[in-house]
Amino acid sequence: MAQQQGGDGRTRTTRTRPSGSGTALSEAYDTALLDLDGVVYAGGEAIAYAVDALEAARAGGMHLAYVTNNALRTPAAVAAHLTELGVPAEATDVVTSAQAVARLIAEQVPQGSRVLVIGGEGLRVALRERGLVPVESADDEPAAVVQGYGGPELPWGRFAEASYAVARGVPWFASNTDLTIPGPRGIAPGNGAAVEVVRIATGAEPQVAGKPLTPMHRETILRTGAERPLVVGDRLDTDIEGAFNGGVDSLLVLTGVTDPARLLAAVPEHRPTYVDADLRGLLTGQPEVTGTAADGFECGGWTASVSGGGGALVLDGEGEALDGLRALCAAAWTQAGAEACVLDAGKALARLGW
Repeated sequence: MAQQQGGDGRTRTTRTRPSGSGTALSEAYDTALLDLDGVVYAGGEAIAYAVDALEAARAGGMHLAYVTNNALRTPAAVAAHLTELGVPAEATDVVTSAQAVARLIAEQVPQGSRVLVIGGEGLRVALRERGLVPVESADDEPAAVVQGYGGPELPWGRFAEASYAVARGVPWFASNTDLTIPGPRGIAPGNGAAVEVVRIATGAEPQVAGKPLTPMHRETILRTGAERPLVVGDRLDTDIEGAFNGGVDSLLVLTGVTDPARLLAAVPEHRPTYVDADLRGLLTGQPEVTGTAADGFECGGWTASVSGGGGALVLDGEGEALDGLRALCAAAWTQAGAEACVLDAGKALARLGW
């Protein structure tokens, strides 16, 4: 297999098929690092099977940690929401990008320094936890500027304050650069869009802490003490790439933004270790994908290969749809190598109901 470099500078093996596991993932790993929106809940409501699956994983001894790029809410607020949904959680079970960026700032400025905050209460609480002092104006002589998602009511003037300070040479930090954020009415601009406003005004580049970058992974490991962590997410470019950069295994669940077509086209850093429909995948083993490019890749009752003309993925057999998808992943990723797969997967996915 080819080698790929992760965000920590270490090389990674280029994944060409999903892995199998002879034991339940909740037993093979000591800690699940769970994304929230699209994994545990959607539109504020629990996703089907999530509550029962998490309860069973926790009862079996797996530590559950909830990891979010959203810097607006405090860990206590996130934990309260989870508890309301039927997933008991404490503030210490929640790790946010606000906490990751606060640590990043604290490592570069003296304790007690003022930090200009462009965002919400989650950022302010995280900064105080690190002995830093949140301020509201560029004229308050801040030692750093930090941006995090501030919600739809964040005044436009806050971006001007950030721009004034950054233009003066004040170090600039961002909790994350997700361009969008899902909500009950649809997709809204995320913190990354707000960061772009200041970038355009100043020409500067922020230091970023959130997923998929390593400061967020480091924060999560420090706070959870995980020794065998499993990242669980629905986004290839944040959750799965974050696991890749951290050098740990990942489980993609298909309850959020990633559909099977995107999964098949994934570049190496976006290829998960395991694939399952939802969080019930934590409670089971994972089937092996066997075979070769020459003979086809098999999983369950399915065999996936590349058409003789080399322009499409082909699927033969019958069985569980997820097994067919896992076999298709092997065919697609093997053919693509270190690139994104561009083969036509339409007919193969249609056979599986996608």
